[in-house]
Amino acid sequence: MVRDRLDQLRAEMKKRGIDAYIVPSSDFHGSEYVGEYFKVREYLSGFTGSAGTLVVLENSAALWTDGRYFLQAARQLADSGIELMKMGESGVKNIESYLADTLKEGAVIGFDGRTVSCSFANSLTKVVGEKGMTLYGEEDLAGYVWTDRPALSAEKVWRMDEALSEPRRLKLKKLREKLAQRKCDVLLLSGLEEIAWLLNLRGNDVESTPVFLSYMIITADKALLFADIEIFDADIRAELEGDGVKLLPYEEIENVLKAESTGKRVWADKESTNFRLMGCLAGAEYIEKKRNPVVFMKAVKSEEECNGMRWAHIKDGAACVKFIYWLKTNVGKEKITELSASEKLLAFRAEQDGFIEKSFESIVGYGPHGAIIHYAPNEATDCVVEPRGLLLVDSGGHYVDGTTDITRTIVVGELTEEEKHAFTLVLKGHLRLSAAKFKYGVGGGTLDYLAREPLWAEGLDYNHGTGHGVGFVLSVHEGPQRIHSKGDNIVVTMEPGMITSNEPGLYIEGKFGIRHENLLLCVENEKTDFGRFLSFENLTMVPYDLDGIDASMLTEEEKRLLNSYHRTVCETISPFLNDEERAWLEKVTRAV
Repeated sequence: MVRDRLDQLRAEMKKRGIDAYIVPSSDFHGSEYVGEYFKVREYLSGFTGSAGTLVVLENSAALWTDGRYFLQAARQLADSGIELMKMGESGVKNIESYLADTLKEGAVIGFDGRTVSCSFANSLTKVVGEKGMTLYGEEDLAGYVWTDRPALSAEKVWRMDEALSEPRRLKLKKLREKLAQRKCDVLLLSGLEEIAWLLNLRGNDVESTPVFLSYMIITADKALLFADIEIFDADIRAELEGDGVKLLPYEEIENVLKAESTGKRVWADKESTNFRLMGCLAGAEYIEKKRNPVVFMKAVKSEEECNGMRWAHIKDGAACVKFIYWLKTNVGKEKITELSASEKLLAFRAEQDGFIEKSFESIVGYGPHGAIIHYAPNEATDCVVEPRGLLLVDSGGHYVDGTTDITRTIVVGELTEEEKHAFTLVLKGHLRLSAAKFKYGVGGGTLDYLAREPLWAEGLDYNHGTGHGVGFVLSVHEGPQRIHSKGDNIVVTMEPGMITSNEPGLYIEGKFGIRHENLLLCVENEKTDFGRFLSFENLTMVPYDLDGIDASMLTEEEKRLLNSYHRTVCETISPFLNDEERAWLEKVTRAV
């Protein structure tokens, strides 16, 4: 089926004289997770991971993805004729270099310009331009191949409780002040999370990410919102109008943008603005292409948002504790599979007040499946959880007052010495990062070492980031901050109010996977003669599995951190449990 679809795409390419066609994972807004209409790369390649780019040539095809998906992609691309390109690995070219080295001079590179970021298009231009190659971003060729493609989502928009955030009018005022400081006349917003946050609205156009398809243009006296007008009830339309936000049809963005930007100084984020929209700014006097200010505004949570996130994590902690108790009590006594375990955890979350939906597709991997970093069970791969080894569960929820993301590696029976040693090594790094105290100005590139050092000391590592930002009832993956050993993320300073995950891991292919993940709130620590110091507050309230820990490997300080955290979990979560669950929690949070 994949080969047939690629052949149909090649036929469309040939009609237009296109030598290579690029299919990213994105939608028109640079989103990580996308609605069904935009899952073109998945349709053409069969690879279901959230990150990956397909490149189709006349007689070959290749797909680039990162370390989270190497094992999954290798399996799903088998026999497809698509070569797997492992990003970041030695000897693997990036897409730009691959095309420059593979295609002939004067070649045409095509893509749907609405799904390719300006940043990526610019990097393509720099590399292939030297060979006289041209970019063609005017057509969505996949639309000719995917004949039963789903329609664009148009789900109803709903309002956030403004008691949990700053009022929309105040956010717009602060945003305009930032535009004035940069001497910009027009701000283009394409990122769905930024628009939803700014307007205190949420939607249902992307599974597990409560956003709605939209664009915004903001000036000193205008706020234009482009979206399907029918998804807004009359009362929300009235509220928007009262705050000076004018609603226009989604498809009018290009024409209005051209008119509003001509002769003006425009701010258009090159990471979230697509190639087609950037082309609409040809008449602008000046274009500021740095990250837009809303990215940083929403990354630093308000006091109300922080309090909401704390409460969401208490409710989520109760659900997760109930799940782990159920799992460890019943494994081996009744048939439990990866899928049934995932459904049980969702049911416990659904019992909590204000639960909306999962914040991402749950990762539930037993034994060797745990080594597939972003493994999600399905009917074809689902397996029984036996009373031995490890079950890795990475999951989260959206509540009306916050978003959660937690991983616990659960001991479901007897462990090997290798499993226990690995479990404890990962925990050591996790505990060290959670206890970090650091000077203001530090970025994630510096903090990453704390989590990896115990693994690096034994020649081990994990092929993913240590931490990502988390949105407030938005995307579970949010920038601009992150904790990672690669890239230039150190330039993004950790700020009080930022919420970031702490998730080191270790994955042994064919055997097991281990990951421990909490969400951390960056907070003020102290100010001394040497400067301002920050630290982290654990938001996640779920115990680590003592059955997996070799206490002899822990330092006295690591034991203190573990015991202190477990006391807090027990005190915080016990009131939400029944008598049996409470007694169990007291036992599994005992001091080591």
